[in-house]
Amino acid sequence: MNLYEKIKNKEEKLSVIGLGYVGLPLAISFAKKVEVIGFDINKAKVEAYKRGVDVTNEVGSKNLRGTTAFLTSYEEELQKAKFHIIAVPTPINPDKTPNLDAVIRASKIVGRNLTKGSIVVYESTVYPGVTEDICMPILKKESGLKCGIDFKIGYSPERINPGDRLHRLEMIKKVVSGMDEETLDIIAKVYGLIIEAGVYKAESIKVAEAAKVIENSQRDINIAFMNELSIIFNKLGIDTQAVLRAAGTKWNFLKFTPGLVGGHCIGVDPYYLTYKAEQVGHHSQIILAGRKINDDMGKYVAENTLKQLIKANRQIKGCKVLVMGITFKENCPDIRNSKVIVIINELKEYGIEIEAIDPLADKSEVQRECGIKLSQVEDVTDVDAIIFAVPHEKFINISLKDLKKIYRDDKLVLIDIKGTFDKKEAEDLNYLYWRL
Repeated sequence: MNLYEKIKNKEEKLSVIGLGYVGLPLAISFAKKVEVIGFDINKAKVEAYKRGVDVTNEVGSKNLRGTTAFLTSYEEELQKAKFHIIAVPTPINPDKTPNLDAVIRASKIVGRNLTKGSIVVYESTVYPGVTEDICMPILKKESGLKCGIDFKIGYSPERINPGDRLHRLEMIKKVVSGMDEETLDIIAKVYGLIIEAGVYKAESIKVAEAAKVIENSQRDINIAFMNELSIIFNKLGIDTQAVLRAAGTKWNFLKFTPGLVGGHCIGVDPYYLTYKAEQVGHHSQIILAGRKINDDMGKYVAENTLKQLIKANRQIKGCKVLVMGITFKENCPDIRNSKVIVIINELKEYGIEIEAIDPLADKSEVQRECGIKLSQVEDVTDVDAIIFAVPHEKFINISLKDLKKIYRDDKLVLIDIKGTFDKKEAEDLNYLYWRL
């Protein structure tokens, strides 16, 4: 009986290391089928989960309260598992180089608690080679075990889309890889227990690592193209969304739209690929060009907010601007690498007073990480402009007529970043309306 059969029969346990936006849904989903240990170094987060509070908003507090997964912040508990999934963040440093601190730390923790006959699978986004060249030696050193004999490794990139209720973990095809055929087969079958969409067996670990990093790089480049078009059409006095609607009538036109690119994936992963490319002597041109455009969009939106305020004959210093939505994307509480914060910081430099609301973001986290105090919409009055930055579903019932009540007077500057409202209706209501 191999490890898959033992896990399936609940004779061996599976662990998930890192209980964030990726790891928590994994742990909860696997716990419906097998014995699961969920581990995170953040004791406060684990305690919140135990109380049934889902800080990620990805699985729901009801599912969290009903799970059989054993959640812990004590690493020794990992010794009871034989199949380990490492799902920790892989951000970038201020100089845009990969920050592998979390994945290295997780490897050390798992290594210290690794037992013979185990498989360790990495889900964290990395550049090709990290699993085998960096992580595997750490597992060997910390455990004193031999890779390929005492334990095996694999890689299966996460594809979770935070805030997306349609493309859930179970409904997205899973790419899996292993260091040999036997390991690959076991990993594929274990994930097959929960992935309804099926699994795809990659030819090697490096292929799987590369596949993940180009998925987000491709999307980043396509959005960068849309953002550049938006900049051009704005200068030409043409509505970008009208152009995209017209072009979209052709069957093979790719329907991307302009917007802010933040978060822990699309705005980060391309730098992992370009870093590795530099190591082998290739300087990226297209990928880095796309990154520069998208990294600059927060500042671009802030500049156009200032232009609209000037059109409204506002004295810039002392203006009050309401920012609606501060997370990196809609229907998600994650503020990591949010470009909305870039907009806010840019406007603050001009002496503009900022009010910000977000029904999903954690108030204490926003205050701690960004120095921004979130308000309630009913407490905000007398604003000179509104930046509708993140179209959360919880904002869906807010109308243009509702927004009018928040302004100081009838000079209605509205920056609708993603074009949520109808442009003609806004202009008919005398809004000074601008969108990407």
